[in-house]
Amino acid sequence: MAVVCWGLAASPALALTLDLPANVIGEERRSEVPGSYALPLGPFDGSTVPARSVEGALDQRAFQLDAPGQTTLAVMAPLRDQVLADGYTILLDCDARACGGFDFRFGTEVMPEPDMHVDMGDYRFLSAERGEEALSILVSRSASSAFVQITRVTAAPEAAVIAPSEDLAVVDLDEVEIPRGIEMGPGVATDLDARGSAVLDDLVFASGAATLTKGDYPSLAAVAAWLQANPDATIALVGHTDASGSLAANIALSERRAEAVAQALVDLHGADPVRIAAEGVGFLAPRDTNQTEEGRQKNRRVEVIVTSTR
Repeated sequence: MAVVCWGLAASPALALTLDLPANVIGEERRSEVPGSYALPLGPFDGSTVPARSVEGALDQRAFQLDAPGQTTLAVMAPLRDQVLADGYTILLDCDARACGGFDFRFGTEVMPEPDMHVDMGDYRFLSAERGEEALSILVSRSASSAFVQITRVTAAPEAAVIAPSEDLAVVDLDEVEIPRGIEMGPGVATDLDARGSAVLDDLVFASGAATLTKGDYPSLAAVAAWLQANPDATIALVGHTDASGSLAANIALSERRAEAVAQALVDLHGADPVRIAAEGVGFLAPRDTNQTEEGRQKNRRVEVIVTSTR
């Protein structure tokens, strides 16, 4: 199982979280702020695919799943259930034949091969809306893999477009009142002020998974307190992995871990999601050798980086 989160940097609302029904072995992403998307509302009608243009923060992702023998219905069904549970209204839900086959496929926006593979005779499509948010899911498969494309458009507040700055606010934390129940983690605040980055060494993830293990993490409390003490600052959480496995899979995993940490900051410490971005770089920025287990453990980490002030 893999957990995918959206919306942490683009909307003050809580992120959409979807559990994919198999392990992710490849992921590609396209983001535009502002962006637009033709949201399909009905099957191909003989001349076109009925659609409504939606504008805002566009996030489109294609996932390749390790799902040999799994049908497109088996992949789509749990995703549909989660969409309904999250309060979305389904606008269109069809399989290849009912959607319009070839004509529907080429009348909708699909990421190119090999990122997103679509079998013309075996795919399923769903579009939905919730308030100002629009969502679509396209599922297909090859002989050994399932492919899922998820497109989401949310409102794009002006605050979500953040210009980088070379000037970082430095606040004397001894003069700032920290809310009761939040303690500054050792070294995190000091590193953020002195170097603009810090490693969150106490985070624990299950092996090969993006879910943050339940527990008390002083580093997260420290980041939340630092954000409160620096109200104009924005941060990026950057996930890193060791060099085991493919680059694409490791980038996908590292990004999902960063997103999980960002969601924990929002859920557990009330951090402002507009001020938090989440990215993953896989094994491209090691801090130690990947030739030893000790080095690989050091490379599996999430870092926080100060990106700008507003």
